[in-house]
Parts: sequence; C-alpha cells; structure tokens
Amino acid sequence: MATRPPEPALRIEAVRKTFPPEVTALDGFGATVRAGAVTGLIGPDGAGKTTLMRLIAGLLAPDGGRIVVFGTDVATDPARVQAQLGYMPQRFGLYEDLTVQENLDLYADLQSVPLPERPQRYARLLHMTGLAPFTARLAGRLSGGMKQKLGLACVLVGRPRLLLLDEPTVGVDPVSRRELWQILYTQVREQGLTVLLSTAYLDEAERCQEIILLHRGRKLGQAPPRHFIEPMQGRVYRARTPNLSKRRLQRQLLQRSEIADAVIQGDWVRLVTRAPQPPRLDDLGTTVEAVAPRLEDAFIVRLLEAGERITVSEVTLSRKLETGKREAVISVRDLKRRFGDFYAVKGISFEVCRGEVFGLLGANGAGKTTTFRMLCGLLPVSEGEARVAGFDMRRAPAQARARLGYMAQKFSLYGQLSVGENLIFIAGAYGLDRRRKRERIDWALETFELAPWRRQRAIDLPLGYKQRLAMACALLHEPDILFLDEPTSGVDPLARREFWLRINALAEQGVTVLVTTHFMEEAEYCDRLVIMQAGEILASGSPEEIRHRSGATTLEEAFIGLIEQSQGDSDA
Repeated sequence: MATRPPEPALRIEAVRKTFPPEVTALDGFGATVRAGAVTGLIGPDGAGKTTLMRLIAGLLAPDGGRIVVFGTDVATDPARVQAQLGYMPQRFGLYEDLTVQENLDLYADLQSVPLPERPQRYARLLHMTGLAPFTARLAGRLSGGMKQKLGLACVLVGRPRLLLLDEPTVGVDPVSRRELWQILYTQVREQGLTVLLSTAYLDEAERCQEIILLHRGRKLGQAPPRHFIEPMQGRVYRARTPNLSKRRLQRQLLQRSEIADAVIQGDWVRLVTRAPQPPRLDDLGTTVEAVAPRLEDAFIVRLLEAGERITVSEVTLSRKLETGKREAVISVRDLKRRFGDFYAVKGISFEVCRGEVFGLLGANGAGKTTTFRMLCGLLPVSEGEARVAGFDMRRAPAQARARLGYMAQKFSLYGQLSVGENLIFIAGAYGLDRRRKRERIDWALETFELAPWRRQRAIDLPLGYKQRLAMACALLHEPDILFLDEPTSGVDPLARREFWLRINALAEQGVTVLVTTHFMEEAEYCDRLVIMQAGEILASGSPEEIRHRSGATTLEEAFIGLIEQSQGDSDA
C-alpha cells in the first residue's frame, strides 16, 4: 500500500484579492508550502508577496479561494491559526524606548508564554542572536542588524510552527544577514519550524529549499532553486573590452537582440543570452568567458518572457561637466567624528574623482553612515578635513550642499503630497526660477516615466516608483555630486537594473556618485570603494582588487572575511 505524502504546512487554493479602485494583488494564486522547510517568495514589486503574507496571517480576508494552515482554514478559525504562527513584517514593531529584555518580555506576554518556560527560552534566543550581553540596552540604540535579530527573537519566543518573514534582511549587512540565516536553519533543524520568507535579494533566495515565483498576482513557477538555474546553462557569460568603459559596454550589449540581460560586475559585464550559445561580439574586440548561472539570471529571463521589460529613458544633463580630467571632487583627510567620548569615525582618508562611482561599505555601526552624513553637511566634522565640490565642510557646508543631490535610504519625501506637488516643492527649495522649474519638472516626469502618476499621492506609489521620484527630486537642480544612501534597499532586481542604468549614464557625463550599500551585488557597480569597520578603513580599491587581495571569489566573501579578521584582531 502506497504511503500518503505528508500534509503540507500551508495550502493556498485559487486565492484572489483586489484593492480599490481596481488593483488586483492576487489573481487565482495557488501553492503549497512543505512542513519543516524554508520556502522563498520572490517576484517584482507589486507581485503580491506582502498581500499574500497578510492573508496567511489572517490580517486580510481573501475575496475568493481559501488558505489552510496545518489543516485549519484561516477564514473560519483565524485565532487558532495565529496561535501557531509568527509574522515579522517589513517594519517590525520593536519598542525602541524599551530594552532588549523588556521587548522580549512584552512579546512573551502577547504570545502567552508561560512564566516558568521563559528563562530557558530567553537564554537560548539571546545566545543564538548574540544579544546576551545587550539585554539592558534600549532597542533604539541597537544597530540595524541587531534590531533585526531582536525582532526575530521576539517572534520566535512563542515557538510558532509557521514563521512568515517579509523582507527580513533589508538594510542588514552581509555578516548579520548570514547570522540571521544560521538562526533560521537552526530553528528548522531543531524545532521543525516551517519558514516562508519574501526577499528582493536573489543570492539570498538561493539558500531556500524551494522557491515560489510570483508575477502580477499569479504563480510563474515553484521548485528548488537549482530547477530554475539549470536551464540557464550555456547562456551566461562575462565580457570586457579595452576599447569601451564597462558602462558603455553594458549599454551596447543591452541594445543587441541576442542579449537578454547585462549587468556590471567589477571590471566585467555579466550578460545572459536569449539562446544557449555564446554571444557574437567580435566587432567590439571583446573578451568573453562562460560563467556559472545563478538564480537572478533565471529570475530576469522568466520575467522578460512574462512580458516585463528593462527600458530606461536616457538621463541627460543640460550642462556639460568635464569628464577627461582626473580631479578630486571629494577629499577626506584624517576625518573624525566624536559623540561625547566615543569616536564613530577615527581618522579616515580617501579621495573621490569626478565621474567616479565610489562606495562606502561596512557592517552596521561601522561608521560609514556617519561619514556619509558629514560629507553631505548633515553632521558637523569633529576633527580633520573634508572638502566637497571645492568647499570646506567645516566652514562652508551650505555652499557645498547647493552642489549636491541627496537620496535617503528611507523614502523621505512628503507622502501626502502628489508626485507633481513634491517636484514643485523640491524645485522651489533648490531656488529654481519659474521657467527653470517648469523645464526641470517636465524633464523629471518624462525621464522617470512619472507622468501617469503625477496626481498620485507619493505614499501610495509602488516601491520602484517611490525610488524614481526620490531620484528625480535629487537631480532637479542638476548637481555635480550625487549622494545615495542605500538607494535600492528592498527593491527588486528589475527596478535595481533600471536605477543603475540611470546612475551609470550620469557618471558617464561627469556626475560623481558616492553610495552606501549593504548589498554586495550593488557594490560591483562602483569604480572604487572602501570597507569600514569600527570607524576605520579596512580595505580600499576596485571591487576586483579587493576580491583578489582577499583571495575570495565574490565581493561578499571578501567583505565577510575582512570583517571577521578585524573582529578577531580586536578580540585578540
């Protein structure tokens, strides 16, 4: 007699969900999630991932279909489902004025954890997350990575059978991200936990045991990552040419009909062909090498086949910047920033040249954001020298700010104003006269394809369009230097490609770009970068140079190795 397959932890049957006026978030979506496994939910912005999470958690009701969690229909008995479920949304509600211990106590109360069981659970979770030495610290004083680990501990304190994680590693450095994954797989292995997580980072999704790909509310595929990757064999290559910059090579490759995708990786351009054969690039004098495919290659191809596109209106400046001359437009000498007796930045030095894309990398709390904010004029310099666009940031920060464009990590425009009203306000703040204001707003609406959204409130825009609006506002006054603070945090790979094609076009025209990021694939776009730890620079150079010196095959491996070596030296 044949054995029956085990009952899935989660069964989703033909679920539909629409929002006014006529937005279809899920359109007959169906899938099953295996018990005791980690399943990844991937898809472009607006695919329906967050809506699905909220439906499973019983926070929304479907318009049709049913969701069953461990044999219980969510619609008929949501309380029973919620008692077995842990849900960590994108903005998890830690109480920043409470300590680590007080947050754990609060969530233990909310999840009715018996008092006698709490000490053992707390000890285990604090050990796993590395938070044991920080139980008396306010949650608001933790680094980004530590906050995420505390959030995860608060969700796990009730020992859920099913854990829902919506973008759990956004804004988290690679070291903390790896630690989060170790915690998850420990819980899966030892407690039999079932995990469903959504992520915009496809290298991270490769760690899942199974992947569900959503597109416009429907399932495009469900399988282990290797089943998506294997059909890409013979279609992925890297190329470079001595006659073209990597940015121009990427642009030319994307214009060729046989090329499906092209992204910059250090000194190379990684490309995906539409058919399993090498690209014909003899006319460019290009060196081409085959490389192993990855999940992101398959993701992009699947979405292109489903009707998505990577199209970017060219971002052009009305005035020309000098691009041939190598001059430093940002100069940092023995820069320090002190908060009381604590030095967040301890005497760092570097230069950024015109037209260069320069990266500031580091683990959470390394000092890179403090450095970034000093160079933007948002924090005063304690000691040392910082010159930006020819101005001393200790004496003339206002003059320097007039030459800068700034794009914050979190969407910082006025959510209740429309797209058009935000553009009008920002243009006025930059002091543009009436004629110039009209010209630049028309330019922004056309270049960033925002015209159809002109009367839409900014808060209601999809994430990718919020990013476009933020970038358009940062460029309204045509700055010489562009500061980007975690610019694509949580953005899907399609939107990320469009964003960097625009940035690359600006760099080709002489705009200098300073970027902070925790995402190592993004750091590959940099011409040079520095990696910081504890307020000091651990390494500097091109992505390829840093990989080579550390003996790593990827920039993320090099980053983690440098951070761990630094921490080991510090402990010693």
